Order: sequence, then structure tokens, then C-alpha cells
Amino acid sequence: MTRIGYAAGAFDLFHVGHLNILKHAKSECDFLIAGVVSDELLLQRKNSAPVIPLNERMEIVGNIRFVDRVVAETLPTKLDMWRELRFNVFFKGDDWRGTTEGVRLERQFAEVGVDVVYFPYTMTTSSTGLRRALDLLEARSDRGGLPASLQA
Repeated sequence: MTRIGYAAGAFDLFHVGHLNILKHAKSECDFLIAGVVSDELLLQRKNSAPVIPLNERMEIVGNIRFVDRVVAETLPTKLDMWRELRFNVFFKGDDWRGTTEGVRLERQFAEVGVDVVYFPYTMTTSSTGLRRALDLLEARSDRGGLPASLQA
């Protein structure tokens, strides 16, 4: 049976952790679909807009050699995305393992025959950390305190 994988994420401020998830996912399936979460869903789920707009995030992810197809994740749940795409393995960072959301997802996917595979979360870099750094730089800039190395 062909293993069709689905790896979803915001993929905002693309970094090595995102690349690792996609690389590991491709090693575990024959065909990898990357779902890029829409701006609207990110606002609903995380109460913050992405730095990079959806079409640009999709362009970046779609050009990663491990990705066979890129789609916008616009449906409200991963199960809805499964109904649309019919993948049989779902990939996620292990920061989801054991969480309420992760356990619920595992149960739902088990009912429809989808395996959930977790990969190690990249501790050294995160979009949240990058966003915090950008916010700090912006705050310093607003106060005139931008470091000389970053001044134009």
C-alpha cells in the first residue's frame, strides 16, 4: 500500500525545525503532502497573524524537495483535511505527544485507519522564539535603541 503522508503547520518564519519535520516525514512515506495553515485559521487558533502571508509560505514549502504536494489548510480540523486528501499517515512534532489535542487526534485518526507519527521537536529554534526576537527588535527600534549592527 502506498503511504500518503500529511504534515501540517503554519510554516511561518521557516526554520530548520520545519525542514526537519518535512525531511523526516518524507522518509516515512511514499508521497508527502504539506498542509500550510491559512492566515484565518492561525488567527482563530493562535490569536495571532503570521508574519509571512499564506501564498508566500506555500511557495517556500512547495519548493522543498521533500514535499510532493502543498495545500492550504483551510478546513477547521485535521479530520476534515483527511476527508479532503485521504492520507494514511499524519506527522507532527512530539511537542504534541500526550497533549489533550494530540490524544484526541490520535483517537480520531485511529478510527479511520490513519497512523500518527511524531518526530523530535527542534529545541534550538522555534517560530515563537523568532517572533519574540522580532518583537524585541521592533520595540527597541521604536525607542531608538536599535543596535548599531542592525541600523541602516
